[in-house]
Amino acid sequence: MAKINQAVTLMEAAQESPSLARLTELTRESSLRLNSLQSLIPGPLRSAIQAGPIDGTEWCILVNSNAAAAKLRQMLPALQTHLNSHGHSVEKIRLKILQNPR
Repeated sequence: MAKINQAVTLMEAAQESPSLARLTELTRESSLRLNSLQSLIPGPLRSAIQAGPIDGTEWCILVNSNAAAAKLRQMLPALQTHLNSHGHSVEKIRLKILQNPR
C-alpha cells in the first residue's frame, strides 16, 4: 500500500527531526536574547538589528549598517552583562554587518 504524502506544518516537521528541533530552539533563544535587550538599545537603533545565530556561548547580532555597528560596539559590555544577569550564558557577542539589509 502506497503512503500518501500529507502536508505538515513547520512546527510539526521540527518536532519530528532532532536537527530541526535544535535549530528551532536556537532561533527562539536568539530572539529571546534580542527581546531581553530592547530596553537597553536606543529606539532608532532597534530597527537596525536582528537576532543572529548562537554558537555555544557566542551570540551574533546582525546589523544593517556600519554606523549602527559602531554604536553597538560601544554597548557590548553592558549588553553582555545584561544577558548574563538574565540567565543567558553569553561569553562573547559578535556583530555582523548585513550586505543587503532587510
